[in-house]
Amino acid sequence: MSDDPKLDVRNDPPQRRHELILQNYHALESGKGFELVNDHDPKPLWYQFDAEFKNQFTWDYLEQGPTVWRVRIGKPAA
Repeated sequence: MSDDPKLDVRNDPPQRRHELILQNYHALESGKGFELVNDHDPKPLWYQFDAEFKNQFTWDYLEQGPTVWRVRIGKPAA
């Protein structure tokens, strides 16, 4: 079991989800991460991270549907 904080966005309005996720990412210390819980594959978010934070994030699927997706998003240690 991970000590990473969980961010469950399933009950948040879709238009607010990326903002919440990015706020959590920006607040991370180097070497830390959080677990994103979502109701669909957040692949579009991965593309956004890849465009904006190339080589500055980690992305590990913990669960891949069909109803819940869990992804650990982290900031690599400096």
